[in-house]
Amino acid sequence: MKNTLIVIDGPTASGKSNLAYNWAKIWNCPILSADSRQLFKQVDIGTGKPEQNQLKTVQHYFMDTLPVDSSYSVGQFQRDANELLLELFGKHNKLILCGGTGLYIKSILKGLDNLPESNREIKDQVAQMFLENGIEGYQSYLEKADPAYFATVDKNNPRRLARAIEVILLTGKPYSSFKLYNQHELPFQVSELTLMPARNTLYTAIEKRVDFMIKSGLVDETKSLLQFRNCQALDTVGYKEIISYLDGNITLEVAINLIKQHTRNYAKRQITWFKKESQGNFIDPENKQAIETFFNLFK
Repeated sequence: MKNTLIVIDGPTASGKSNLAYNWAKIWNCPILSADSRQLFKQVDIGTGKPEQNQLKTVQHYFMDTLPVDSSYSVGQFQRDANELLLELFGKHNKLILCGGTGLYIKSILKGLDNLPESNREIKDQVAQMFLENGIEGYQSYLEKADPAYFATVDKNNPRRLARAIEVILLTGKPYSSFKLYNQHELPFQVSELTLMPARNTLYTAIEKRVDFMIKSGLVDETKSLLQFRNCQALDTVGYKEIISYLDGNITLEVAINLIKQHTRNYAKRQITWFKKESQGNFIDPENKQAIETFFNLFK
């Protein structure tokens, strides 16, 4: 059988991690995580990492890899993951890539954008824009300069917004016009399974997950990480809202409701991304027969 990378992706709370874990146990193969926050140590509850017994039973790569105060880019992931895949396919004929960070997955399957390098002058100009008008200034500028990209980007992610604005200022062209990926021939075959739950089922799962995170100690975890509040690892839904609560800006009840709302918003953006980018099989995780049929392709 030719070496095969089984990609399990989809929106948050769709059941990706458990499915990947169950299959990895059966196939005796490792899992490569495609999650841009689970990479970092110490951010455990807020990033929804798999349970410790799962991490001990099945080897997970790109999980708890980096110090919480470090940074990591999609370009680094592409390089590191491709090197690791070549190494692991020397020992396994099946590997699993699992996660919901669409750019990470796309960097492996299709390559990266041909985007121009920024420079200090432009970076300083964009940083000044933030100092003067905050994230609302980024949002307003990008909505006018590139409405196509603005419609799909995480509007609460200042790093994503800033990068797009840098490219626009550098080139005078919309950021979305550069979304042309370097096609590259892969030395293995790919089978992609995109979990796509019914919307109401997904939203119920998200609310339960947030409640579980709070019960599991998300507030205390965030409190212990306050010195890293401006680091990439904590620039994510869950931590940002709890930090606002710890700063005294909102009540805990409001923070929890905001986490649920922002997670639903994030899931909607993921759904839009995967409907556009995934070349795999869209399967409702409740459809056990379809899941089993997909699994049986690799017996």
